[in-house]
Amino acid sequence: MTKNYIDKLVRSWYVLHTKSRFENVVNEGLAKKSIEVFLPKIKVRSKRRDRKAMIQVPLFSGYLFVKTDLNPYEHIEIVKTVGAVRIIGNKDGPLAVPHESIESLKIIVAGNGSVTTGTRLRKGDRVMVIDGPFVGVTGTFIRYKGKERVVVYIEALGQFASVEVREDDVEIIPENISITA
Repeated sequence: MTKNYIDKLVRSWYVLHTKSRFENVVNEGLAKKSIEVFLPKIKVRSKRRDRKAMIQVPLFSGYLFVKTDLNPYEHIEIVKTVGAVRIIGNKDGPLAVPHESIESLKIIVAGNGSVTTGTRLRKGDRVMVIDGPFVGVTGTFIRYKGKERVVVYIEALGQFASVEVREDDVEIIPENISITA
């Protein structure tokens, strides 16, 4: 590695995509590797029917932020962390998140105010039901229905049926994965 290459490396924040519900595992794994990481969490009321407690959940499900200069060694250490999927970017490589955005997020999660994030499902998303009576069913997200409820269309035998499930019981199927029977 040449000195010029090392001089060009600048530490910036990047978005790291994680496996579903692996945010904490990745956060801890990166911290053990002495890599600066930020997992913004908010307090929400538990959605389990048998509990009324307030719990901390990631602000952005499936994502956290990592500060790195993307030197090859550190880049590999980040993506080989258990539960890490990839650093978000485009065809030209990983995209840095402005420092100001991270500072704003830190202020938001430090406050006691209510935080609401945008909807995570878009009409036409391929989804799978991961909990509840319809677990394992795959279909297409159609719309939100009331508070925390979604409508999913399922095609079978050339016909459509729709089911209404809790939003938390549905996960998006990544585009690069095909589900076959």
